Amino acid sequence: MNLMTCCLFAARKKINDMSNIRHILRLHTQGVGFFEIIRQTSISRTTLRKHINDFKGSGLSFEDINELSDADLEELFQKPEERPVDIVLQKLLELFPAMDRELKRRGVTRMTLWQEYIKNYPDGYGYSRFNRYFKKWKEQAKPVMHKEHVAGDKMYIDFAGQKLSFIDPATGTVQPVEVFVAILGASQLTYVEAVMTQKKEDFIPACENALHFFGGVPGAIVCDNLRAAVKKVSRYEPSINETFFDFGEHYNTAILPARVRKPTDKAPVEIAIRIIYSRIYAKLRDQTYNSLKELNKAIWDALEEHNNQIITGNEYSRWQLFRDREKAALLPLPLLRYEFKKQAYITVPKNGHIRLSADKHHYSVPYNFIGKSIKVLYSNEDVEMFYNYERIAFHKRDRTPYTYTTVNKHLFPAYRFTAELVSDRFVTLAESIHPDVTRYIGKILESQRHRDQAYRICTGVLDFAKKVGNDRLTKACQRAENCGIYSYRIIKKILEQGLDMCDNEDEKLKMPEHNNIRGKEYYQ
Repeated sequence: MNLMTCCLFAARKKINDMSNIRHILRLHTQGVGFFEIIRQTSISRTTLRKHINDFKGSGLSFEDINELSDADLEELFQKPEERPVDIVLQKLLELFPAMDRELKRRGVTRMTLWQEYIKNYPDGYGYSRFNRYFKKWKEQAKPVMHKEHVAGDKMYIDFAGQKLSFIDPATGTVQPVEVFVAILGASQLTYVEAVMTQKKEDFIPACENALHFFGGVPGAIVCDNLRAAVKKVSRYEPSINETFFDFGEHYNTAILPARVRKPTDKAPVEIAIRIIYSRIYAKLRDQTYNSLKELNKAIWDALEEHNNQIITGNEYSRWQLFRDREKAALLPLPLLRYEFKKQAYITVPKNGHIRLSADKHHYSVPYNFIGKSIKVLYSNEDVEMFYNYERIAFHKRDRTPYTYTTVNKHLFPAYRFTAELVSDRFVTLAESIHPDVTRYIGKILESQRHRDQAYRICTGVLDFAKKVGNDRLTKACQRAENCGIYSYRIIKKILEQGLDMCDNEDEKLKMPEHNNIRGKEYYQ
């Protein structure tokens, strides 16, 4: 056998050995047992165990192994004492710590670092092997602990770094939009929605849409420190934006902002964003959309396919994992959706009542906040007031202009005492006339929005006792109460027309035309 034949035989043997190793590792990753692999490959048990241990120790997947050249594979599966000292690799490993720091700078990529490396070391490794060694070094230098997510515990939310867009049909211009992403930790079920801005007017409805997409509420929402969510950043106790906090209260869930520059606190959504770039963005890249609604329709179609796709390394899709493990662990949704609140900053005037410009209505504020600037949140139903992130007052919204809503305990103590004394004085005067007059005066005091309005009406009604006598006033009050009307005008009309002296029970009293008349059913 000549030298050429020997070389060819040795080369063919190496190729066969490497092919055999690939075949062994493929069978192993497919779950084939030791004895079956030995039967198929005629390899010894000791050699088989060595190859599998080398494979596990490499930290590589079979896909990574399969991409290696025969030379790289031979180097990987050699015995330690047989492996030559690789000077090039040693030098590269020394450079990795500095390269790792450089990667944290904006715009620096592995390709940039490799180009600089190969320029300084022309005999260095190619880009694929450079990447492989860097990945392996990174795993050993900074191992990441696997975190087991509890079903129903957390929903992670964030905005994608890259925007999408649609064409505004009115102007023909490209309208960029933000992309909101939410994911449940345990099942990895994902929700994606395009919104116009990252402001709370768009951010909070997107969070709410995610909860309704999942059909339940997690124990906490983990968010980034964006302005719509966090008012004041703190490592230990951040201040949540009042509106977002109110949203959390409505859905009975906690708001947990991630720590600054700690992406691992919201790792699931960071990973989800990288995945949707390839599974959603890539599918939309060549399409044109003429509205936000049309764009979201395309996003949700691609999202449905993503959630139904089998998870890598698993036998289930995200939807299957959600239905089997996480759905039952979520809290139920409230009956009503969250009502988004508008806000205003108002300085409390000396009379202790702020004016809500939207309705031109006045609401009382505790007297000790007079002169201070407070934050007012108002919805269609409620008006809330905050000072230093604490709620100081709450009222039901009243859209009647130029009137007042007052809580008695908000008044300065001396004024509160005076107001109580005035009310007692009217009741005492009414009791001296007749129980029916007392009841009528009580209804007036209860029905009027502001005490000054009630006091004027009570004064006018009780003054009739001096003009027409207690008996006529009593009958007038009885007649007005039968109609369910509590006002000065109705008493005056009854007395002027002499209806209090009319014995005909069937005679109907014509009600005066007035916008504020509610009818007796209002007070039942």
